[in-house]
Amino acid sequence: MIPYSKQSINEDDIAAVVSALKGDMLTGGKKVEEFEKALSNYLGVKYVCVLNSATSALHVAYSAIGLSEHDEIITTPITFAATSNAALMCGAKPIFCDIKSNGNINEEKIEALITPKTKAIVPVDFGGNPVAIEKMRAVCDKHKLTLIEDASHALGSEINGVKVGALPDIAIFSFHAIKPITTCGEGGAIATNDEKIIERAKLLRSHGIVKKQFWNSDMMALGYNYRLSDVACALGMSQLKRLDSFIAKRKMIAEFYDDIFTNNPYFFTIKIPKNVKSSYHLYPILLDRNFWCSKEEIFEALQKADIGVQVHYKPTYQFSYYKELFGELSLPNTEDFYRAELSIPCHQEMSLEDASFVAKTLLEVLKNIQGCKR
Repeated sequence: MIPYSKQSINEDDIAAVVSALKGDMLTGGKKVEEFEKALSNYLGVKYVCVLNSATSALHVAYSAIGLSEHDEIITTPITFAATSNAALMCGAKPIFCDIKSNGNINEEKIEALITPKTKAIVPVDFGGNPVAIEKMRAVCDKHKLTLIEDASHALGSEINGVKVGALPDIAIFSFHAIKPITTCGEGGAIATNDEKIIERAKLLRSHGIVKKQFWNSDMMALGYNYRLSDVACALGMSQLKRLDSFIAKRKMIAEFYDDIFTNNPYFFTIKIPKNVKSSYHLYPILLDRNFWCSKEEIFEALQKADIGVQVHYKPTYQFSYYKELFGELSLPNTEDFYRAELSIPCHQEMSLEDASFVAKTLLEVLKNIQGCKR
């Protein structure tokens, strides 16, 4: 089966991991700081703190700004649940803003949701396509809010030549296996230019304990075991060297799709603006309304043809847990996007022959699907 996304591990990656395994420190060693420095240089930010997942990174970032049960964040419902779950872990309430047709939060609708309880705005770069961060920066500055960009999909993405992660107060990155790069399957990072934020983050990721002298240490806060190992960081550094080549390959596949899918009668694709570089973590298609009722049939047919497809995402507020907390919510653009979205394979381990098979099979499946009766 051709999966919708897949990690790329080569001999250099394996050698880096083996070298780390043979080292004196498997965790808490120099590889952690080396990886943080490499990420800092790549992103063009002053500080990076790596953690064992992007969920941990979100939790620590929220905790570092003092998010509590008195606060709210404004975020998107089209994201993995961790974006809002981590706010719940701090006792805060997520307020969901509707989205645009490209899957990103609608920046024009954010300001109307701001209340005295709002502490942060947390957009997500859907599929690697950057959000309108400058407009959100202006809103946050106007209302004295923290801007936390969940860039879990977007390591390596750019707007006007500036890397995603350089403009918010805090950016979050993911190193899950199928993200732009991986660190042994899981991993995450906080990037910021705020020294106080990074000091707090590094304290919280390691039990809130600091070393003082010899065996003496002190616990300064109630922290967590969110550390990333040296072995994982060794893989991360090796992967980072190839990130731009990964993105170039994904772009090649995506542009092939863009060309072959032009003016097809079954679905729309998301156009990436010329001033934007996407990591192409996902290649979403948006089914024409006439095919929404047949989405499960389409999904199953593609799976049977050995094409791994996925849906990104079920709106967070539709989960039972969120309904129990906040009742029934409805955002029209979000729900239409969910009905329409299907992610097809697009990753650096694919060939153009694979992409051609995916495209031709998809178009053939849709040709033979009975659309909805209106």
